[in-house]
Amino acid sequence: MEAWAHEWVQKKREDGVRGIEIKHFGNSYYVYRSTTVWDKEAKKRRKRSVYLGKIDKERGFIKRERETPSFKPKSIRQYGNALLLHHAMGDILPLLRESFDEYWQEIYALAITRMLGMTPLNRVENVWERLYDPHKLTPRLSPKLLAAVLRDVGADRSGQSVIFRELARNGWQFVYDLSVVFTRSAGINFAELGYHKDHLYLPQIQITLLYAVDTGLPTMIRALPGSVKDITTLTTSLSEVDIDKKILFLDRGFFSEDVVAFLLQREIAFLLPAKRNSALYEISIHLTQHFFYHERLIRYGKQRQEAYFLYLFEDAVLRMEEEKTLYKRLDERKITREEFEKGRKNAGRILILSSLDRVGEDIFMMYKQRGRVETQFDSYKNVLNADWMYLQDDESVFGHLFISFLALYGYCKLEKELKKAGLLQRFAPADLLEEFSKVYLFTDGTREVISEIPRKVAELEAKMGVDVFPK
Repeated sequence: MEAWAHEWVQKKREDGVRGIEIKHFGNSYYVYRSTTVWDKEAKKRRKRSVYLGKIDKERGFIKRERETPSFKPKSIRQYGNALLLHHAMGDILPLLRESFDEYWQEIYALAITRMLGMTPLNRVENVWERLYDPHKLTPRLSPKLLAAVLRDVGADRSGQSVIFRELARNGWQFVYDLSVVFTRSAGINFAELGYHKDHLYLPQIQITLLYAVDTGLPTMIRALPGSVKDITTLTTSLSEVDIDKKILFLDRGFFSEDVVAFLLQREIAFLLPAKRNSALYEISIHLTQHFFYHERLIRYGKQRQEAYFLYLFEDAVLRMEEEKTLYKRLDERKITREEFEKGRKNAGRILILSSLDRVGEDIFMMYKQRGRVETQFDSYKNVLNADWMYLQDDESVFGHLFISFLALYGYCKLEKELKKAGLLQRFAPADLLEEFSKVYLFTDGTREVISEIPRKVAELEAKMGVDVFPK
C-alpha cells in the first residue's frame, strides 16, 4: 500500500471509524467496511465486507454510486505469464499472418501453449482460454481441426521458409548442426533406420537446426530422413535461407572437399574443423603465436591453402589430458604403438579451415561459439519435449516440429532477456513464466481488474526491461 493510502486509513481510524479495509486491485484502492456475522449453520463467525467506494490520491474518497454493485468476478484469467508469452512471440505473429493465411491464429495459439509445456491437442483449447489474449484472437482449437492444422502446416514448406528467411535476415554469424529423434510410429514413412552416436540402429528422423549466434535465436529447422548423410543435409537446408556473404560455423562431421567447394561457391564464409584423421594435419604449420583462453595457454599458427586458410591450435591443458589417456590405453593394450604415436602427434590440436583471414584468437573464439547450438537442441528436445514422436504421418511430424521451433524461438527470446539482465543463473524461462503466472485478470462482464503485482514480479519486470504490465 502506498504511503498516501496508508495515511488516509490511519486518519479514519483516528477519527473513530472502525472496520475500514483497503483492497488494492491494479492501480486503484477500494474501500470496504468489514464486520463479522454469526453463521448459525457453521456455528462460527464469518467476515462480511461491504463495498463503500474508492480513494484517489488527488480527489480523496469517491463514494460508490448506488447502482454500482460490489465487484464479483465471473472469469479469472492468467495475465502476467500471458503477457510475457505474447511479448516473447511478438516478432513471430506478423510473420505467421503473412505466411499462413488460413491457419495463422491456430498456429500462434499452438506455439504459445507449447511454451508452457507439452500440451496434447485435446487440452490446447482449455490452456488457451485460461490465458489473457491482448490481441483478441479467435483461433479454432478443436482437437480435430488442430490435427488438420499440423498436417497442412507441415506440408506447407514454402510458408515455413518465408519465416526462416526473415529470421535469417537478422543474423550475421550462424551455427548449423544435426540431431536425431526416434519414433515408434509405423505410419511415418520419413523415419528410416540409421545409426545413432550410441550405435543404436533404430527408426529415426534427423533434425537440422540453424542458430544465429549474434542474435541468440534459432533461425531454421528442417526434418530429414534418418539415413541421410550430414553433408547432404547442409546443401539442401541452406538452399532455403539466404546467408550468402555471412559466416557459418560447422562441426567436423561436415568436413569434406565437397562442403568446402559448396560454401566457396555460395560465398558463405565458414569455419570448419578438420577430422582428426585428415591428411591436412600432415601440413607443417609452425605454432609461433599464442593467447590465453580461460587461463589456458593456446598456441597457434596460420597458413594459406588455396582458397582458404588453415589455423592450427594447440591447447596445452588438453594436450596433457589426451596424452595421459593415450598412455593408459597403450598400457591396457587397447591401441597399438603405431596408433599411440599417431594420436600423440596431434594430441590437444585442433585444425580449422576458414575462408576468413583473421587473427587466430578471433577464429578460435568463433569456433567456441558453436557449442551454443547444442544448448538449443537440449531445450528443443528436453524442455519443449519435441522428441515425443507419436504422430501418425509425415506431414503431422513436420507440423509438430515447426510448432515446437516457434515455441523454442519464444523460449530463447526470454532466455536472452534473462541473460542480458544478469538473471540467467537464477531463473530459467520456465521459472520466469511461473512467477508471472501469479498475476491474474478478473472480469465481471463489464469491468476488468488486475490483481496486485507481487514485488518479486515487479522487480523482475524492471530488471529485464520487458515492460509488459500497463502503467
